[in-house]
Amino acid sequence: MSARQAVALPRKKRALRGRRLLVVDIENVAGGAVTTEASAAWARDVVVSALTVRDGEQVIIGTSHIGLFHISSVWPGARLKVRSGLNGADLELLEVLTGERVEERFDEVALVSGDGIFTEAIARLGAAGVNVTVASWVEALSARLCLAARRTVYLNDVTATVAKEIA
Repeated sequence: MSARQAVALPRKKRALRGRRLLVVDIENVAGGAVTTEASAAWARDVVVSALTVRDGEQVIIGTSHIGLFHISSVWPGARLKVRSGLNGADLELLEVLTGERVEERFDEVALVSGDGIFTEAIARLGAAGVNVTVASWVEALSARLCLAARRTVYLNDVTATVAKEIA
């Protein structure tokens, strides 16, 4: 097959059209490990405000073991991917984006992270026809990741409406 030849992508089942997957690097939102329920709730509120999360959407959150219980208590129904260590949460989320046939199951993916480690996976999803949004803090957004996404949402724009009351 030549480099210019088009590749036919599998069609999504009718029931799967319009589905959005939210992939959240919550430590990226919180600015570090999530050590309290209040910081987990604040990060959730920022994400929900920035992306207008709808009931029934699949949410996958990457975290280290430190935030596991705090996050699970304030974000029921979310699938938690847990790995500690350098880039642990990022690597867990990358496994989802690259190993779970996301492009066949979702029309849209919203990644909440600014980390450049996600650039290739996001570019591949976009090339497969997935509408990809990246949500990040302006100062933490990788330029390459921003270019790979179809749309960018800045978390800085919603924090004025989400009070930061972390105990």
